[in-house]
Amino acid sequence: MNQLVERFLRYVSFDTKSDPSNKLCPSSPGQMTFAQALKQEMLEMGLKEVSLDNNGYLMAKLPSNVTYDVPAIGFVAHMDTAPDASGKNVKPQLIKNYQGGGIALGDSGEQLTPAQYPDLTSLHGHDIITTDGTTLLGADNKAGIAEILTAVAYLTEYPEIPHGDICIGFTPDEEIGRGADLFDVEKFGAKWAYTIDGGPVGELEYENFNAARADVIAHGVNVHPGTAKNKMINSMNIAAQFQLMMPSHETPECTEGYEGFYHLGGAEMSVAKSHLVYILRDFEREGLEKRKAFMQQKVDELNAQLERGSVELQLTDNYYNMKEMVEPHFHVIEIAKRAMQQCDVEPMIKPIRGGTDGARLSFMGLPCPNIFTGGYNFHGIHEFITVQGMEKAVEVIVKIAQETAAE
Repeated sequence: MNQLVERFLRYVSFDTKSDPSNKLCPSSPGQMTFAQALKQEMLEMGLKEVSLDNNGYLMAKLPSNVTYDVPAIGFVAHMDTAPDASGKNVKPQLIKNYQGGGIALGDSGEQLTPAQYPDLTSLHGHDIITTDGTTLLGADNKAGIAEILTAVAYLTEYPEIPHGDICIGFTPDEEIGRGADLFDVEKFGAKWAYTIDGGPVGELEYENFNAARADVIAHGVNVHPGTAKNKMINSMNIAAQFQLMMPSHETPECTEGYEGFYHLGGAEMSVAKSHLVYILRDFEREGLEKRKAFMQQKVDELNAQLERGSVELQLTDNYYNMKEMVEPHFHVIEIAKRAMQQCDVEPMIKPIRGGTDGARLSFMGLPCPNIFTGGYNFHGIHEFITVQGMEKAVEVIVKIAQETAAE
């Protein structure tokens, strides 16, 4: 088994599921356990300036091997996995030389099929790593970590490949939107960086959604149902009325490309109080502001209609489109494109229908587009990744370092 695959399979054994209900950083103890193991590995690799702070941010550096000035560049990945599915006791399975058809996920009864996931039709002959159908895999983003460290190990083994300082940063809690909150850009030391956190081979992304959270809170009155007439105000009915006022065609399942959406992501319901949590997404800041205004308009309309009870809206901006911060430094994208092309990878420049640490970091003074890992179907039990895709990511990382030194 090659070094890259061995790393990845070892990393996914760590339960690093982040916890949005915990305000501490990192939000789950498994992330720090994983960070400590990675720190030891990086020390054993001979990396310099290896540091792990109390909040779970892990950094290191591979020093330049050239005598001329080369900008320090960075590679960033996150250690946590999404709260959407369990990351405990992950049991990956390796399907060698996939030749088509369905892939049974262990004994779970779950399958990956080309009918449901057409990407499989282009992966004949590839080695595919899947889950056993009971947990997520953790390719998002332990594949990125494995790829970065394998690329750095390769550069160490072949010192004839010229490169400047390579800064490495592994973050906690990206999946719950906090990955960049306590990231020390000055300490990191890079002029620009790349998150290795994308999907299929060739993805190169420097646009992402502008994002906001909307909390819609419906207020009612609870009274014993036996004596409730003209007294009870069921907040769940108010919440349901509000949801019916939202545009049914502007949801994640009905949109693609540059189309934004409203997404009802969670709810806590009771007679006296109901809480709906929406995420709002739009690639244009003006579009995000219009979505926020639309929700406020609907809250106002519903309050005007209600004879009893009320509804309120709380809006919080989360992150913005990194495009406005990356485009002034477009050479960062050009280097990545050239690196991909030299590795026989066709760059697929597309918007991220989500966010990454790089989106936040770009607004903190570190231009930081996103590059593929070779993974698919993140955040669920159908997550998988190809060994060949991971190997291409390693090649591209090495080539980016080489191209930067050649500029």
